[in-house]
Order: sequence, then structure tokens, then C-alpha cells
Amino acid sequence: MNIIITGALGHIGSRLLDDLPKLIKIKKILIIDNLLTQRYSSLFYLKNSNYEFIEADLSNKDSLIQLEKIKEKYDCLIHLAAMTNAESSLLMKKKFINNNYNATKNVVSYCEKNNIPLIYASSTSVYGTQKKIIDENCTNDNLKPQSPYAESKLKEEKLILSKINKRSLKATIFRFGTISGLSKGMRFHTAINKFCYQSSMNLPITVWKTALNQKRPYLDLIDLVNVIGFFLNNKIFEGKVYNVVTKNLTVNDIIKIIKKYSKNVKLLKVNSKIMNQLSYEVKNSNLDMLNFKFIGNIEKSIRETINLFKNINSK
Repeated sequence: MNIIITGALGHIGSRLLDDLPKLIKIKKILIIDNLLTQRYSSLFYLKNSNYEFIEADLSNKDSLIQLEKIKEKYDCLIHLAAMTNAESSLLMKKKFINNNYNATKNVVSYCEKNNIPLIYASSTSVYGTQKKIIDENCTNDNLKPQSPYAESKLKEEKLILSKINKRSLKATIFRFGTISGLSKGMRFHTAINKFCYQSSMNLPITVWKTALNQKRPYLDLIDLVNVIGFFLNNKIFEGKVYNVVTKNLTVNDIIKIIKKYSKNVKLLKVNSKIMNQLSYEVKNSNLDMLNFKFIGNIEKSIRETINLFKNINSK
């Protein structure tokens, strides 16, 4: 199997590069990344498969010229490339939406032209604040994205679904929960990783004053890799949307876990518009119908993240 992964050097992609070849027989992985975040370390020590790297900004249509020169036939394109910091997206809404949407539009066009099935990484943030547990089978009226990042994901989903309905594209859309777990290209602006870093550096954990009991969906990278491997092995590209969530947790749940493995944890209540908006729980209804088994453990991923910093003495 030949696979293309866009945004492959980031938190998710770098883990896929290491672990996907353990789950499926891969002949080649084409890595595409714009290196905007300079995660060169994600290219270190790649093994178990053949890799090729292309530095390209997929939001720029001219970059697709590089892809058109590729001779090999690819069996799937996993599209992860995106600007991802939801909170910072509030400060540059137009740039966020245009960048992410244009990149996806170009990727979709490439997949259509070359008849390549697409796996698209969306986000459970498209649900926004919800009073009840919600799943993929809700109506569009129930989707309440509350950041430009989430808006861009929903806009891109609609583009992909329109192509699926026209039968010009085979695709699967995953709505991933907030990521937890180790990788070479991991980022530290999402909740669990940021809290782990702050506590390890003896810094106060910054929490919105009303957020402690707000629930949100989280996803262990182990489950994310396994679900992609499961869909590739079974060639599931029937045009459906799937939530992928290991566990719904409150901020207070996460802090309690961190306190088990990090000493002298302190809290600092802060003002943050985006953190005050999101409280929701998500069900994996469509994955449950496929009997996919989740094996991830959020507490274990938190412990492993804190252990990354165990030899740092910070005051």
C-alpha cells in the first residue's frame, strides 16, 4: 500500500509515520509538510518503510504541480495539514479559514483527479457547546463551531461531503477529540499537553474560572492510529463521518490525574474566550456500529507526557 500524509510532521502525523507500518503493509509513505513549525525532528530515525518527503504549502495551488509529477499510484491520502491553534484563530479568523479551506480544496481536487481515497482529519470542536451528549447523526443545526478553527473544519467537511454526493470522491471524515499522547512532533497548546508542560515546569495551570467542570472529548493517539489502520485495512471509504473519542473528561478530571504524577500543582484562573465556550460530550455512535475497539488510556498518556520532563528542575 502506498500512502500520502499531508501535515505529516505534526503531532498526529509524526506518530502515524512511526506506527502505521506496524499495523498495515506499506510499500511507501509520501510525506508532505510546509515545515512552518520546523518539526524537523519528525523526520529523524524513520524506519520500517520507505519514505519520501516533499516540502510544500498545500494552501498554495502552485504546490500541487509537485504532486502531479508523482509517478506512483497511491491508495489513500490522509489529510492532516492545517493551522490548528483554536484560541489563536480568534485573532486571525480570515487567515485561518482561508489557509485551511484552500489546502483542503486543493487536496480534494488532487484526489478527485487521481482517484485517490481521502481520509480527512476534522475535529469534534465543530459541535461547540452542547447540553446533551451528541453524535455524528445530529443535524447541521446542532453544529455550533465557536472558533475560526472549528468553522474551517465544518466548511471543509461540507466541501468533501458535496464531492462524495457527486460520486467524484471516496472519503472518510474523522472528527477527532483533543489529542493526548506522545509523538516526535507533539504540540503543547492543546489542553492536556499544555497542562502537563505547565505543571512540569512548576508553572500554574491556566484555567478559565468557570471551566473546571466543563466536559470535552479527548483522544489517545493510540486510538487515533488504530482507527486509521482499521479503516485502511478494511478499505472503508463510504463517505461517512465518524467521531473518534477515547473519553469525555472535565478539566478537573485532567487536573486530578496530573496531580498524581506532578508535585505542587497550582491553578491560575484566567480570561480566555474560547475556553469559556466549550462544554460538550461526544459519542462514537458510527464507530460502535463497526465494532471498533478503543484501547487508549488518557491517564497513561498524561503520565508519559509528564515523564518527558521528569529530569527538569524548574523554579
